[in-house]
Amino acid sequence: MKITSIKVYQFDVPLKAKYSLSGGRLHYAALDSTVVVIGTDSGLLGVGESCPWGATYLPAYARGVRAGIDELAPHLMGENPLHLDQINERMDVMLPGHPYVKAAIDLACWDILGKHCNLPLYALLGGKFQDSIALQSSIPTDNPDLMATHLAAARQQGYRTHSCKVGTGVEEDVTRINNLIAQRLPGEVITFDVNRAWTVADAVAVMNSVQDPTVCFEQPCESMDQCRAVREMTRNPIILDESIVTLADLAYAQRHNITQVIGLKIGRVGGLTKARQLRDFCIHHGIQMNIEDVGGTLISDSAVMHLATATPARFHRASWNCCRHHDVQLATGGFDIRQGRAYVLDSPGLGLELDPQHFESPVAQYS
Repeated sequence: MKITSIKVYQFDVPLKAKYSLSGGRLHYAALDSTVVVIGTDSGLLGVGESCPWGATYLPAYARGVRAGIDELAPHLMGENPLHLDQINERMDVMLPGHPYVKAAIDLACWDILGKHCNLPLYALLGGKFQDSIALQSSIPTDNPDLMATHLAAARQQGYRTHSCKVGTGVEEDVTRINNLIAQRLPGEVITFDVNRAWTVADAVAVMNSVQDPTVCFEQPCESMDQCRAVREMTRNPIILDESIVTLADLAYAQRHNITQVIGLKIGRVGGLTKARQLRDFCIHHGIQMNIEDVGGTLISDSAVMHLATATPARFHRASWNCCRHHDVQLATGGFDIRQGRAYVLDSPGLGLELDPQHFESPVAQYS
């Protein structure tokens, strides 16, 4: 099988409500998604997506995705999309770094592989370890009462795991955290996600004020070494998210006992091929995962749910679905959501049916 065409599409993804994170220093009203459709000489098509969370959250931006694909696409013509490691090696040679650019292409190749084998992707990623996936709500930074209202609304939808954004300052964050912990119900899990907003001193002050040693704090500081310093001066578990981009990053974190959980975002690490490597490392070393993506539509979210389904439950903490935050519908299928849990469909590949009216006018095409 050979790649014969790559078509690139751009979609605006307005959020239902403006979203604030990292202590309110980062605000977002809409996302910019890039979707790739790869054609082959067999007639099979594969779809993939890369959707950075704006241009300020990570060293990734939407126009950069499309510029990077423009560099890579000519080098992939005639390559076999079923040979995933070869595809990834070629992309890494032709464009070092920039994993977020490669994620859409890698995902489209996985979709083709699943269709070629007539198997859902979870079957190719390890099998069906979970019949349903625990989903995690995402509560933006706001005043304590409004954050509690958002959490209660997510609870009504069946969510039992919640990620609450903090990071404005020691006093404000201590108030937010204590208020939300006081309202936690039995069986609920709350993570306080700082998105790198705290200094080491602020992180130590806030985390050591919390009486419950089971409460997790996600990415308290900017760098891996800063998080390591916090880990040595606090007792609460730390989740590393933005710091985990490569397998080497994960190995460093494990070697120095910085984290007990990671946020594994498929788009940030370069696609399913690289995400699977990190997933397997975590399983081997007993590290739990929130399996997610940075942003996107049903396309990216479906990849998340397949990888989570193929991960043993004891290593999978929860998954986030970006679709909850917008109404853009580019496809149908993928998975269903019932009472805060996702149920992956058994259709081949990602299990998606693209809506043709959205895929009439590519912004770029290569053949």
